[in-house]
Amino acid sequence: MLILMFKKFFSFLLLFALFFVACFSNSDQKKSDPKILTVADKKADSLLLVYNPKKEDKFIADFVSNLHKKSGFNGNVLVAKNGKIIYEKAIGWADYLHRDSLKINSEFELASVTKTFTGVAIMQLVEAKKLNLNDNVKKFYPNFPYDGITVKLLLSHRSGMMNYVYFTDGIWKDKKKPMSNVDVMNLIAQYKPAAYAKPDTRFHYNNSNFMVLAAIIEKVTGGTYAKYVSEHIFKPSGMKNTHVYSTTQFKKIPVDVVGHDRIWKYSVVQNFLDGPVGDKGIYSTLHDLVLYDHALKTGRLLSQQSLDSAYKGHNKAINGHFNYGYGWRIFDGDKGRKVVYHTGWWHGFRHIYVRDIHKDIVIIFLGNLTNASLMHLDGLYKYLDVPVIRKGAYSGNGSLPGSDED
Repeated sequence: MLILMFKKFFSFLLLFALFFVACFSNSDQKKSDPKILTVADKKADSLLLVYNPKKEDKFIADFVSNLHKKSGFNGNVLVAKNGKIIYEKAIGWADYLHRDSLKINSEFELASVTKTFTGVAIMQLVEAKKLNLNDNVKKFYPNFPYDGITVKLLLSHRSGMMNYVYFTDGIWKDKKKPMSNVDVMNLIAQYKPAAYAKPDTRFHYNNSNFMVLAAIIEKVTGGTYAKYVSEHIFKPSGMKNTHVYSTTQFKKIPVDVVGHDRIWKYSVVQNFLDGPVGDKGIYSTLHDLVLYDHALKTGRLLSQQSLDSAYKGHNKAINGHFNYGYGWRIFDGDKGRKVVYHTGWWHGFRHIYVRDIHKDIVIIFLGNLTNASLMHLDGLYKYLDVPVIRKGAYSGNGSLPGSDED
């Protein structure tokens, strides 16, 4: 009997020791890899998304209502401050033809806001020493026809490349067949379209830069762009409602929000240009973009050194404040004030995603009716004490819609 009791006690001690080692190992793993989410992480994330509409910020509510009524904004809006949502609203139609209303968790094509994710992915691969910012595109695609274009120049829109969106339109004959990133790379190699400028001579914003970066991600990782960002950005951020959708994989993109071009009767149907990704192609929600902001700020995705590099302007500042980093538009204010943001404009969608790093403020406007409504946000910026994210506000000339703003 004593021997049996000793065996049971020994077995209990062994199991306890194994449990303790496993817990300690998991703790160590968590400390060394912030991308692994704990129960505590998930609980903290859920608290970021708590919102009580009865406590909405009245000024913002009135502002958004007027923006909808007077300027025609249609879409989803969220403002968060110090880790708390102070206002959110889904306003208008998801699909005007079928009279479907937007919901707070509706997924929008992020358009060029996608570029921020591509930039993060590239910087992750740099941290993992799988590529270098000074790597030439020819290292990954030897038949690439341009000399002197590096990863760094693509990230900062200094490659001088032409915009593939316009270049391929007259070449891709079967418009019912979507292009992939590799298809575009092959077309560039075959036709060698004239560059806009010599590499590293000037800032020239265009989609080709980030389409090529996505192609490089696929070459380096041996998988799809969608797989990489899902595993290395969406999952570590807790973004469960964010996806990469390409017409090369989906005949019809599986979301309910339809883009509309200027007037309601013109809904925009996805076409062959919705095949390439990296410059666009990520679909997400207001709440997931809040989680993305949090993951960036808490080091889940990149080291602070990489973030500092991405948030540094790598071009000549416009109006003394506006610049472009690695996948982020930048506003540098006085006394180290840093605001990073990105606009988006594609096939009936128009957005702005603003992150005031200094004051911990997030402003998100996701619109699916292309108009000039997002040019009228100055009053909101001033109310929140955020720099006015409109270049013309600092020169008195006004901002031209579409002028290097997607």
